[in-house]
Parts: sequence; structure tokens; C-alpha cells
Amino acid sequence: MSDNLLEAIGVSKSFPGVKALSNVNLQLGRGEIHGLMGENGAGKSTLIKAITGVYPRDNGQILLDGVEIHPTSPLDAEALGISTVFQEVNLLNNLSVAENLAIGRQPTKKTGTLDWKKMNEDARRILQKFEIDIDVTELLGNYSIAIQQMVAIARALELDSKLLILDEPTSSLNLDEVEKLFKQMRRLKEEGHSIIFVTHFLDQVFEITDKITVLRNGEYVGLFNTADMTKMDLVSKLMGKEIDELHEFEKLSKEQKHKEHQEVLLETEKLGKNGYMAPIDIDIAKGDIVGLGGLLGSGRTEIAKMLFGLVHTDNGGLKIKGIHSKIRSPKQALMNQLALCPEDRKEESIIPDLSVKENIILALQVKQGWFKPLSAKKKEEIAQKYIDLLNIKTPSSEQAIKNLSGGNQQKVIVARWLATNPNVLIVDEPTRGIDVGAKTEIQKLLLKLSGEGMGVLFISSEIEEVVRCSNKVYILQDRKVVNELHDDQINEQQIMHAIAAKGDS
Repeated sequence: MSDNLLEAIGVSKSFPGVKALSNVNLQLGRGEIHGLMGENGAGKSTLIKAITGVYPRDNGQILLDGVEIHPTSPLDAEALGISTVFQEVNLLNNLSVAENLAIGRQPTKKTGTLDWKKMNEDARRILQKFEIDIDVTELLGNYSIAIQQMVAIARALELDSKLLILDEPTSSLNLDEVEKLFKQMRRLKEEGHSIIFVTHFLDQVFEITDKITVLRNGEYVGLFNTADMTKMDLVSKLMGKEIDELHEFEKLSKEQKHKEHQEVLLETEKLGKNGYMAPIDIDIAKGDIVGLGGLLGSGRTEIAKMLFGLVHTDNGGLKIKGIHSKIRSPKQALMNQLALCPEDRKEESIIPDLSVKENIILALQVKQGWFKPLSAKKKEEIAQKYIDLLNIKTPSSEQAIKNLSGGNQQKVIVARWLATNPNVLIVDEPTRGIDVGAKTEIQKLLLKLSGEGMGVLFISSEIEEVVRCSNKVYILQDRKVVNELHDDQINEQQIMHAIAAKGDS
């Protein structure tokens, strides 16, 4: 028997205008947690989909236990002992949590009818391993993305497969939930199961994996022992170059910390909504990058939605450039030169079947009005300008956005709002689920925009990002602002202390 549970040998896959995989290899040992790393567009998700039967491969072999396999669907792969949790939760929101956990293996009574009592008991037992205490009879869609992701992971772990593939499973999870997941992954490893773990979080891949396979631009870079690598080694492999540009980034970041006070672009006065967000006083000046620090559910996204008119406030007021303003809709926000890149690009941003160009010009066309359509030439000029500015990897502006990698989709959404020429840009988790290179590009872009006088409200779960980019940080806890940090006060220790102190310090 082979030492490897799974081998991919010379796997290739093409789509119209895109060579997604070119002679890619993967060797997964038995009882091994294996990191699959690469920037967006590197081919990670395509390789997983080739292994699990979502896509037929053009060339190459995939061997499981030394035998070549040809799954035609994830269900087919599941029957072979390969269980997958995809980056985008692929469960059924219109079914209960228990029903989702039992799909394909629902317990029945002797009469042949569903045994609802056992189904619900089994669901509670499964979730108990993750210390998740929720009503399993409630519709899955009524819970947060993080809970949905944990349910999908719990279901996959319960299938007792030879191989578990986790594609960006932690992108919506907080630190406590990640640790619970890692505990279960280690248990499976001890029991002899193998796991492919796809993530963009460098700390996580070094914490949990034994080996790492790196892909770049659809090609195989190499197989590495995690213990033998440093973070700098890995970043260099991922980006394909020595990252001297980080020195330039640090220089920009230091300049960002110390700025003369400039015109206030946006200011709130006890702005809030009963039962939603406590009254807040925040301001964003010209050239500011204002970070929001806090745990999941602390109120960061709620502030973004209030400012952009997605949620109607019932307390306080708002000033735009010193003038009292009412923003009751996104259209009014646009007319006041505000822009919002929302947290969930799949559900709230991209229109998958439209082209890159159409996705980019959408907000500008709304702002201009549907009775004043942009010319075809103008649309192409705008799209190409931002494709070049943000280094969006696409064969052309006519490519459907759904065919781009997650990081490039994110850049398209940023381009959409930049095209409206905002004074204040609100970005909610702009780097979630994207690779190291794309993260750096977006962070550098935000610093560049602020240097040109734009005000930025920056929301990120990664404290390191908030520290690197922000010249002011508001700390949130329980949907209220509890502290405010400036310039040299902004470091990871101060932010974590302020979050933990709940404003008591």
C-alpha cells in the first residue's frame, strides 16, 4: 500500500480564456494535516473541485489508496470516502440545522417514516463536540454565516471519511471557534484520518499543518515541511518574489500615523438605533484611515450599515463636511459621496452572471441615474482604468465576475465604489478570504487613497491589519464605542487590552 492516501499527478484544467491548473501535483500522507496554499487564482479551489468531482479534469491522475478515481460529483466523492466543506457554505438554508446534519443519512422508524426525535438528538450530540448550543429545529438560514459554517464542518467531520477537505473553513469564524475546529482536526489526525486545509491565514497554517503544498498561477511550486519554513519563506513562495515592497508599505504606514488634522468629512452626533446600536460619536477627517476594533458582533458592521443608509437610525444625527445630513438609503449615501464595500461579497456585492465591466460601473450608473446611461466607450474606459489600477487578473473586462478568484472579485467590488469618486470609503472586511499578495495590494491602495485625501472607515477582524493601516481606532464592545486610540497608541496589545477592558480602563 502507498504511503500516501491521496495523490494528484499532473492535473490540468482549463476554462474559456483561463488555464486554471497546469500539471499540478499533490501528495497527501495518511494521518496528515496538509496545507494547500496559494494566492487567489492560484488554482486551489479548482484542484479541490477536480478531486471531488465538481469539475472533470482535462489531464492527469488522481489516486486514492493507490487506485485512480473519477468522481463525477461531491456525493460520488463522499461515497469514496472524501468529505468536503467548501468556502461558500453549501447547505440548505430552508431546512433545519438537524435536517442539514442528517442529509443523506436521515434516521427512520420501523414504519419507514423519519425519526425526528433521533434526528434532533443526533444533531445536538454532533454540535456538542463544538460546544455549539443552538436550537437544532430552527432553520439554518436564521443563523449567522459563522454558525452555518460550523454546522457544515460538523457534518463533514461526522461522516467519518478517509479524507476531509476544508476550503477556507475559518474565514467566518472567531478565535474561539477556530480553536474548537483545530481540536477536532487534531482528534481526526490521531485517529488516522487525513485533512487538506486551505486557508489564507499564515498563523493558522503554521499552527495546524504538517506539510504545505504551494500553488502559483495554476502551477505547482513545491511540497514543504511546515516545521522547516518561516513565514517569510512561505510568503516568498506564494508571491513568487522577495517582498521588498513591504518596506515601502511600512514607510507608507508610518507616514499614515502622523498627519496634521484636516477637514472633517463625516461626523456622527449620538447616532444610533434602539435595540441595534448604542449612540456613537465618531468622525472621519480628510486623509484618515479610521479602524474599528472589536470582536464579532461588537457593532462594527452595524455602524457601516447605519452610515450608508441600509439601517434607519432613530437617535442623533450626521454631518457631511459640517452640514447636517439625512441618509435614509444607499442612493442618498452615494449622492453624499459615501461608498460601502460590504462584508459578504457573494451575497451583498457581486452579480455573478454580469461581466467585470458591468459590475464595476453599476454604482456609478445608479448615481448618475438610469435615464443618463454611460456610453459603451465610457464604460470600457472606466473598467479598464480600475482593472489596471487594482491589478485585477481577468482575460478581459467582458469576463463574467463569477469566473474570477475571490481576491479578484473583491478588487472588482472596490473598483465599483472607487468609480463613484467618494469622499469617504467604508470597507467591511475587504481582505477576508483573499491571499497575502491581494491583501497587501488592497492595504497599500487604502493608504494611497488616504494620502490623496479620501477618508476611509476600515473594518477588519485582523488586528494586525487595523494596526498597520489606521491613524485612529474606535474600540467597540456590545454594540457601543468604549474607547478611542490615536497614532502611537495603536498597537496590537493596546487594542486587545481595550477590547478586553470593555471601556473600563
